[in-house]
Amino acid sequence: MQGGERAERMNIVGSKAGAKAMLLRQLSSFFFLSDAEEAAVSGEFDNALARCERSFSKTRNKYYSEAGATRFDPLQGCQWSRFLYELARCVFVGREMASVCDKLYALNKVMNSVDLYYQVALPDIFTFDHPLGSVLGRASYSDYFTFSQGCTVGNNRGVYPRFGRSVFMLSNSKVVGDCEIGDNVIIGANAYVKDTDVPGGSLVFGQSPNLVIKENRLDYVRDYAEQVFSYE
Repeated sequence: MQGGERAERMNIVGSKAGAKAMLLRQLSSFFFLSDAEEAAVSGEFDNALARCERSFSKTRNKYYSEAGATRFDPLQGCQWSRFLYELARCVFVGREMASVCDKLYALNKVMNSVDLYYQVALPDIFTFDHPLGSVLGRASYSDYFTFSQGCTVGNNRGVYPRFGRSVFMLSNSKVVGDCEIGDNVIIGANAYVKDTDVPGGSLVFGQSPNLVIKENRLDYVRDYAEQVFSYE
């Protein structure tokens, strides 16, 4: 399915043309935008919308659906931040125009105080709430990933974490270095995981090297996950 076809299934508050005009105004307010750069933005706009639609349709947050359809509001901060990341990623992968990617990346930091670098391959399905101050590095991510404010994913001596499916990073949590995080894991608020593996179905608290890992909590994690995502 082409990106534009999928994007048409999503209700866009205002209009698609209005969202594009707002984006171009934001970019030109902070940076010079050449004709070639504007063409790259326009050329990947629908593909970015389609990627958002796929992920938003799996998100249970009330702001992401309306009358049974997926909803995209350019004035909803988390949704706009996600769109800016997806657009930069689409331009990077599809057109390799780094100047546009850098401007979209910088715009996202200016407007939303979140570091979502376009060279970082985030999964198809993920979400975040109040992402201020979060930095997501070049880890290996899987679908149904979430994070909140003040979260950090980074390297230690050049080695990054690997995340399984349905990993939930609560506020101010950090995962750094050689970590294998299994499926269905909740990393608690203020937890700091460094160079430590976490088995699937676990809850994580505390600070490395004195982490508290509560295993065999799969039912609890799944109940939590069902409140965040639709797995149908």
